[in-house]
Amino acid sequence: MFQVEHLSVAFPQNGQLHKVVDDISFSLQKGKILGVVGESGSGKSMTALAIMGLLAEKGCSVSGSVYLEDQELLSMSPAQYAQIQGRELAMVFQEPMTSLNPVMRIGRQVGESLCLHAMISSDKAGKEELRQRVLAALREVGLADAEKIYDQYPHELSGGMRQRVMIAQAMICHPKLLIADEPTTALDVVVQAQILQLLRRLHAEHGVSILFISHDLNVIRKICDDVLVMYQGKIVESGAVQTVLRCPQHAYTKTLVARLPERGGIQPSQHAVLEIENLNVFYEEKRKGFWPAKTRRKVIENLTLSVYEGEILGIVGESGCGKSTLAKAITGLNQEYEGHLRMDAQLHPQMVFQDPFSSLNPAHTIGWILEEPLRKRYSKKERYARVCSMLEDIGLNASYYHRYPNELSGGQRQRISIGAALLTDSKFLIADEAVSALDVTVQSQILAFLLELHEKRKLTMLFISHDLNIVRHICHRIAVLYQGRLVELGDAEEVYANPKHAYTKLLLSVGKGEESIGAIDSKTGESSK
Repeated sequence: MFQVEHLSVAFPQNGQLHKVVDDISFSLQKGKILGVVGESGSGKSMTALAIMGLLAEKGCSVSGSVYLEDQELLSMSPAQYAQIQGRELAMVFQEPMTSLNPVMRIGRQVGESLCLHAMISSDKAGKEELRQRVLAALREVGLADAEKIYDQYPHELSGGMRQRVMIAQAMICHPKLLIADEPTTALDVVVQAQILQLLRRLHAEHGVSILFISHDLNVIRKICDDVLVMYQGKIVESGAVQTVLRCPQHAYTKTLVARLPERGGIQPSQHAVLEIENLNVFYEEKRKGFWPAKTRRKVIENLTLSVYEGEILGIVGESGCGKSTLAKAITGLNQEYEGHLRMDAQLHPQMVFQDPFSSLNPAHTIGWILEEPLRKRYSKKERYARVCSMLEDIGLNASYYHRYPNELSGGQRQRISIGAALLTDSKFLIADEAVSALDVTVQSQILAFLLELHEKRKLTMLFISHDLNIVRHICHRIAVLYQGRLVELGDAEEVYANPKHAYTKLLLSVGKGEESIGAIDSKTGESSK
C-alpha cells in the first residue's frame, strides 16, 4: 500500500549538503502498524515530514521515491500534493499545543480538511453537515462533551484532550495512511495508554495503516506489528517487533533494549532531612469577569511525608496530581501553603526541570548561565574556575563555556541544568520529570549520571516521574500521588510487586501494557472493576 525507495533528505551546511536521512527504503502493508524507533536526530521526523511533503520550502534536498498505492508523491507539484495532504495522508504531531492554531476554535480546526478538499458544500445545509461530522469525529476519539469542545480554544483543554483533537483532525477525511510522530511522548502514563488504545481502535475500525514514530520501545512494543530502527539517518535493523526487540542484531539496537541503570549500594540514613506534616498547597486563580477576583485552589491535600539523608525518593502520579506543586513548595517557588515543612539548613534544595531548552536562557552562553548564582559570592576568576570545574564534573569540558543552549543536544542541555543546580552546593536535588523529554539512550545516560552524582556527592534526591518502571530502578522508596493526596508509600520493589491502592495498580497495569482496570473513583480511589 505504501512504499519508500532510496529516500534521502539533506540540508545545506557550510556550503555542503548534510544528509539527515540517508538512502532508506521500506514498505508498509495495508492495515498494518509500522514502528520507527531511534534517538533524537536519527532522521525519524525528517522521514515523516518528507513523506507528508512538508520540507519543500525549507531549503532542503529530497530525493528518492515515495509511493502511496499507484501514486508517486515526490514528483508531484505542490498543488497536486495539497490534494492528498489531509485526505489520503494525515499526520499527528508530538506537541498538539504548538500544532493547533491557538486563536482558532476546535470545531473549525477539526473540520478544516473537509472544507479544503471540498468534501462539504458551502451552503447552509453543508455548514450543518460540517458541524455534525466534526462532532461525530470528536466523539469517536473519546471526547464525550463534543458540543462544548467544538467552541473551545486549544488552551482550554488538557494535553490528552488536545491530542485527541489532533487525532480527530487527522482522521476526519478517513486517510489511507496516518503518520503519528511521537504522539504520546509529552503525556503521562495513564493518558498515554488511553491514546494508544484509541489509535488501536481507529486502526481496527477504519483499517487505516499507521506509521508510528517513537523513541519509547515500550510504546512500540504495545502498538506495532513491525519496526524499523534508525540510526544517523540510516535503517540499521528491521523486522517483526517481537523478533527485533527480543533478539536485536545491530549494536545500536542492543543499546536501545539494554536495561535501565540500577541504583548503587548506598543506603539512606535514619536522619530525616525533610519533614512534611499535614501539608496543603494552593494556587491562586483569577475568576473571569468585570471585577476579577482571586480564588484559592487546593492542589495538595493533607500530605505527610519524610525524606531521609542519602535517599532517592520517587514521586509518581499522572499530570495534575500535585507532583510539581510539591516540588515548588519545597524549593520555595510556591509559598501558598498551610502545614509544616521543615528541612535541614544545609540542604539548599535545587530543581532540575523537564525541558532544559525552556529552562535555560537562550540569549546567554552556558558560562553566563552557570555563573549567574555565583556573582555575589565570587570574583570573575573564581567563577570561571568553578564553572569550568563543574563542566568537567558533568561530563563536558571548558569548551562549552562559550556555547549557547541551542548549540547543545538535549542530553547536554540537561547536564548543564544539573550542573547549574549543583553549583550552589546543594545537597538536595529535585529532578522534576528530568528524563521524560529525552530519547531512550540519552535517558539512560542521564539516569546513570544522576546515580553517579548521588554516590559521589552523597546527595538526597526527590525523583518525580510518571514512569513507575524508571522509578523502580533508581529509587529506594516510592510515593504515589493521586488528585493531590498521598495514596501509597513504601519500598520501591514492594510497591512495584504488591501495589495496595487501586490507582497504583492502574499505573502498573498500563505501564506493563495490560488492559485498564477500569475507572478510578475520584473520592475513594477505588476501581470500577
